[in-house]
This record gives sequence, structure tokens and C-alpha cells, in this order.
Amino acid sequence: MGLLSQGSPLNWEETKKHADHVRKHGILQFLNIYNKVKERQRDVLKWGDEVEYMLVEMDDNNEKVRLVLNGKDVLEILQEKGEKINPNHPTLWRPEYGSYMIEGTPGQPYGGTMSEFNTVEDNMGKRRREAASVLNKNETLLTVTSFPRLGCPGFTQPEYKPTPVEKGVSKSLFFPDEAINRHPRFSTLTRNIRHRRGEKVAINVPIFKDKNTPSPFVETFPEDDGEAARAALPDHIYMDAMGFGMGNCCLQVTFQACSISEARYLYDQLATFCPIVMALSAASPFYRGFVSDIDCRWGVISASVDDRTREERGLEPLKNNKFRINKSRYDSIDSYLSCCGEKYNDIELTIDEDINKQLLDAGIDKLLAQHIAHLFIRDPLSLFQEKIHLDDENESDHFENLQSTNWQTMRFKPPPPNSDIGWRVEFRPMEVQLTDFENSAYVVFIVLLTRVILSYKLDFLIPLSKVDENMKVAQKRNAVQEGMFYFRKDAFKGCNPVLDPPSTAQNGVESEAKDGEEFTLMSIDTIINGKEGVFHGLIPMLNCYLENMEVDVDTRCTILNYLKLIKKRASGELMTMAKWMREFAAKHPQYKQDSVITDKINYDLLHKCDRIAKGEEKCPELIGDPVNRGK
Repeated sequence: MGLLSQGSPLNWEETKKHADHVRKHGILQFLNIYNKVKERQRDVLKWGDEVEYMLVEMDDNNEKVRLVLNGKDVLEILQEKGEKINPNHPTLWRPEYGSYMIEGTPGQPYGGTMSEFNTVEDNMGKRRREAASVLNKNETLLTVTSFPRLGCPGFTQPEYKPTPVEKGVSKSLFFPDEAINRHPRFSTLTRNIRHRRGEKVAINVPIFKDKNTPSPFVETFPEDDGEAARAALPDHIYMDAMGFGMGNCCLQVTFQACSISEARYLYDQLATFCPIVMALSAASPFYRGFVSDIDCRWGVISASVDDRTREERGLEPLKNNKFRINKSRYDSIDSYLSCCGEKYNDIELTIDEDINKQLLDAGIDKLLAQHIAHLFIRDPLSLFQEKIHLDDENESDHFENLQSTNWQTMRFKPPPPNSDIGWRVEFRPMEVQLTDFENSAYVVFIVLLTRVILSYKLDFLIPLSKVDENMKVAQKRNAVQEGMFYFRKDAFKGCNPVLDPPSTAQNGVESEAKDGEEFTLMSIDTIINGKEGVFHGLIPMLNCYLENMEVDVDTRCTILNYLKLIKKRASGELMTMAKWMREFAAKHPQYKQDSVITDKINYDLLHKCDRIAKGEEKCPELIGDPVNRGK
């Protein structure tokens, strides 16, 4: 999770005094990097995935599942046994926000050959077994996006009570500070977001209205000093801490491009897929022990780190703050970076004009300058006393301070100073899946998509305002089946494609489109699998690409099995994780159709999840037939 410095963290008042210093030197550090590597070409394709895990204890006697707060110890053991002994160890382990979380990545990035796709699931399996081998009895490793009873009484092991009225970092009614990773970055971020905002973060998720759900659904909070009563909305699940968002797990992929221009092109093209793939990977329907009316975590995590003041949110006139800011610092991107994308930049972009001018005067082009000047309207949230004065020629901590706390759907990543790493882009919207097979399928699907986009010079761009609308649709319950998404009708226009583009006859589109419109509303099934006269379909494009590539039989079999999962999730033949979890809860004998996930329902659900993840139980409605995995 971004930059992990060691040292003495500053509180918000001290950090605020140095905000301009951090911004000033962050820009100088960016310019130094840019000028050294702007002409860099022919970097080889490399890519890697990040999987986040939760450590849980299965209490079989009491039929409860709790989050185990020993991530720091587990991490240290894994690093001591792995990378500290062998720099070429096949897995790397890193801390995450929750003290019950760890993050695993491949020890070395994957390369550009097709055979690499055949090693992804094997490496994820190694990570899972490696971490599981150092856990205590009754503990296990789960890849679930959102722990269903996060924030409920007694959800941690050991058990800690929240401290809303005492001195602490989150002052949450539900989430104890002990559930936050012990590295000072995480507690500092939590405290400083709250202090900068001037109040606790407020997360309101619509509750799923079942037969016996109270209407209106209104909670009372015994330890509330009045803040929760003001912030909680009727018919919503209320949460009040960064941990409710950053304490969820996700799946991310980072790509190294051959040049800065290719990185910008990929950044833009993949941005249009963020809502589509998020809906396809939907895996988080339960929050704070309740069934919600959303399937994805994105809005929850966005609200959980929203440090904007009332002025910045437009609730009060600007007086102490400089900008009105339309989004949380965790949200969808606000501008395309490539020349192709410029005409689709139709979102009002708030930028720091002084920084923008400085970048333009230094020779940065308009699109990149406004991107950086937009990121730098934010304040630094976590600063260490020892890291204030830096060597701007050889360090980039001030740039990364702001870059790494703008958590957007895509991230454009300049090379670190004096390294052999190239220009990279990070694809960030996916929810983590239950099994290594599913996670591998989503990763391989996205990587293959980048190969096809680059090979055929495809163009999927639509106005960014439409991508934002898609993001809202993608989080809704059962968006895969019921949502309609703006998508480009002809990705080949202006290119020299190997494929024959589909007919785009007006009588075949799924919603009325004016003559000359480049995009229309489509279902995810149409986007992924294609529909005659509407859109070619991503899976047919990937299949055509594979037919033109030399791929060994084993690798081809593996890839086709992954694509089959994506294809069937899109068509509805297989459920998303979110839908599967909903159906499990709805059919549970203890469920009272009141939108409540009890300890027993949670235990049975996650016990089944654990067995499926370990391959001890089949789940054909979620994964299909495991026999056909090509393994």
C-alpha cells in the first residue's frame, strides 16, 4: 500500500505546515525523473499481480470466525524464510492496512512470453501454501474482499473494543485501533484524514430491503456523541472508519510499458474497462453484519479515506481551503493522458494553476501537466520528521507521498529514480476472488487485453463522464446481469485491425443512438461475449489474437479455461462471488429475511469458502467444473 517510510510520524497540524514544501519538492522530483527517462524506449513487457489476504481463525467450538491481528508477525516470518534468505524467492510479502491482512506478489515480474500465463496460478498457489504453513492451528488464509462482520462486536482475535471517546486514531464506534497495521504510516493516515476532514469519515451503504428488514432501517448507537446520528442515513448501513474500506482486499495488476507514450495509451484504454471488470469481479455484498444493496467495495473505500473538508465538498463557502474538490482521493480517474483521449476529457478538472504553469514552463505537455497538477491539489497525509529534507535528484518520496495517496482506478507510475524499472500503469478496480483459479483468470484476462489493445492498436475511449456513470452502475447489486454500460461500438475505427470489425447497423444497437455516436449502452454479456450487429466482443477478440500467436498446447488450454470463466460470469451462467454469497445467506436456516448476517451464517459461509479455496469442496455454480481447468 504505497510508500512505507520509517521514522517519526507528524500529526496533522505539523504535516500541514510542510504541505507546500512537500508539493514543491514533489514536483521537482517528478521533473528530475521525467527529464532523465522521458526518451526511454524499448523496455520489455513485464507485469505482475498483487493479491491481498485476510488471516482468520475458525472457532469451531463456538462456530465463529474472527480476524486474527497477527499480520505483522506472519509477515516477518514469511520474509525471514523467503526474500531475506533468497533474493530470487518466488514470492514477496508486504504489509497492508489491516493488522489481519498481508499482500503477496510474485518474487519476479512476469515477462512477455505466452507461456508465462501458465505459471500465474501456480505462483498464487505457492503464496497461499507458504502463508498457510506459518499460521497457527485453526487459522487460515482467505481471499474474500470484505469480511461480512467487519466492525461487529468481537470480530477480532484477540478481541478489542473500539474506543470512540478515548484518545485514539480512528475514534470509531465499531473498528478498534488494534485492527490497524502497527506500522506508523497506517495509523498516521487514519488520524490525519480524520483531523484534516474535521470529523470522522462517514460511509453510508444502502441496506438490502428483505421481507423482514425494518422500514425505515434506522440504527441507534449507544456510545455516539451525536456525530453518528448526524452522519448516518436512514435505510443505510453506517460505518465511520478508514478500516471499513482499506480493510478490504483487492486484486491488482501492474504493467511495464515500452515507453512513456505506450504507458499513457494503456492508461487511457484500460480506464474504460475499470467499471466493466469491477462489476465482473463483484465480491462484497455484506458490510458490518448486514446485507447491503451493493455488490462492490469501491464506494465504501472511497468514502473511508475522504479527507475533504466541508468547504472542499461544497457544503460551505470556500474560506480556509483553496479548492472545491468533486471526488474523494480514492475514486475514478479524472483525465485521459494520451493525445487520443484529449477530446474525451469532459470532466471538469480541478488543478493547481501554479503547479500546472511550472510543469508547462518546464516542457511537460498539457495533458501530463494537468494530470500531475490535479493530483497535487491534495495535501500530504503522512509525513515523517526524518523525510522532510530530501535529495530531489535521487529521491522521490515527496512525489510518491501524493502520488500514492491518490488512489484511483488507474495509476500512472513514473520510474523510480536511478532504477532499471520503466514507465508503468496499475489496474486497480478488481475485487479479490475466492480461489487462485479465479484470481488467475481475471489477471490473465486483463494482461491479454493489453496485448490485444497494443497489437491491434484498438481504441475503446468514450467520454470520461460516461466512464464515471459506468462506475456508479458497476457497484449496484447484480450489475453483471442487470446493468447497462456505455461502451464504444467500434474499437477498430482508424486502426488497421487484423480482425474484421463487426457490423454496427443502427437497428442492432441495444439503445437508441444518434447517427455518428461512437458509443452506446451495452450489457456486460455483449461487451465480453459479443452480439451480432452490436459489438464484436472482447472474448472473440482475445480468441482471434490467440489463434495468431504461437502458444503451446498446455498454455493454450490454461488460457481458454480462464477465458471460459470470464465468458460464463458475463453471460450469467456462473455467478459472481457477490451473488453466490447472497444466495448462500438467503438459503441459510438461521437467516430471518431481515438483512442480518449472524455469527453462525458468517461461520458457515467462510468455512465453505475456505474449503472451496483449498480445493476440498467443489462449487460449480461459482467456478464451473474444476476438472476442466487444464491442470
